[in-house]
Amino acid sequence: MSEIIDFSKHPHRRKNILTGEWLLVSPQRTDRPWQGKVESLTTEQRPPHDPYCYLCPGNSRAGGSVNPDYKSCFAFTNDFSSLLPETPLEDYNDSGLLVARGQSGICRVICFSPRHDLTLPQLSTENIFDVIETWSEEFKSLSSNEQVKYILIFENKGEIMGCSNPHPHGQIWCSSDIPVEPMKETIEQKKYFEAHGRSLVADYLKLEEEKKERVVISNKHFVVLVPFWAIWPFEVMVIPRRQVQTVPQFSREEKLALAEILKRLTTRYDNIFKTSFPYSAGIHQAPVNDGEHPEWHWHMHFLPPLLRSATVKKFMVGYEMLGNPQRDLTAEWAADLLRKQSDIHYAPKV
Repeated sequence: MSEIIDFSKHPHRRKNILTGEWLLVSPQRTDRPWQGKVESLTTEQRPPHDPYCYLCPGNSRAGGSVNPDYKSCFAFTNDFSSLLPETPLEDYNDSGLLVARGQSGICRVICFSPRHDLTLPQLSTENIFDVIETWSEEFKSLSSNEQVKYILIFENKGEIMGCSNPHPHGQIWCSSDIPVEPMKETIEQKKYFEAHGRSLVADYLKLEEEKKERVVISNKHFVVLVPFWAIWPFEVMVIPRRQVQTVPQFSREEKLALAEILKRLTTRYDNIFKTSFPYSAGIHQAPVNDGEHPEWHWHMHFLPPLLRSATVKKFMVGYEMLGNPQRDLTAEWAADLLRKQSDIHYAPKV
């Protein structure tokens, strides 16, 4: 009989049940010395209002528009959008070898707060609730356009993630086709729903709560966990206990609970390495104007790059680009470290 795999010692593969893809986990590599790229830290203290910031209240943006003197969240159409509403939706196909399709859409920007110096974990729960309400209102407005098939809400935090403006903000890109990652999740969730008549994500959440190995924090309505198949070192999913397809379906109580859990999570991120923790985070929810999607279970991904310290990040290169993703730190180890962090923010200089 072969030896049982020890997830904490032996190289092994794990399947992402949301996409059907696999990754390699190599826990034996965690002790290797690091002589590679080391990132520099941003240590300057930002002012509450920067007169040169394109996103601060009352300032002119790069495209020439002037921001109102907003007091809470502020949303506007990106002055340099990656998607444009009037693009013709034509197909191009040359011999089945050169294939393209026109893509229309709208790109929106959401300033989380008028404060230039406060990131998500430094905002109050009430301020984060305002952000969630803005997500909901934007979703309802954008989904009324029948050309829109998907609405992706996301945030890139930190220079290391390519964020071009330090004023805390997120984005919404809505497109005339469903993007690749949400499409994978649609396919896998639909397969499971058709086979079992239940939500794939709900059943997965139930199993994780029973095992308790990868759950980080929870409240009455939401659970934060490191997914079994996590690729990024401290990747997590935020999952609602009640299955909803889209953000407007949350009750006020659930939105308040989501605000509370997001503040606790992002605070713990900052506390790991005592730095303003960078990440890309985004909401995956059902497509719109595409019929019913009873299989879909709303959830949110956080994908942070930091690996060993505030200055060492994970790279996706070599085997990961040409074979499949790989990680050294196990999901269980990462969840344990996140669980041990305080809910009290250490207040970094950002």
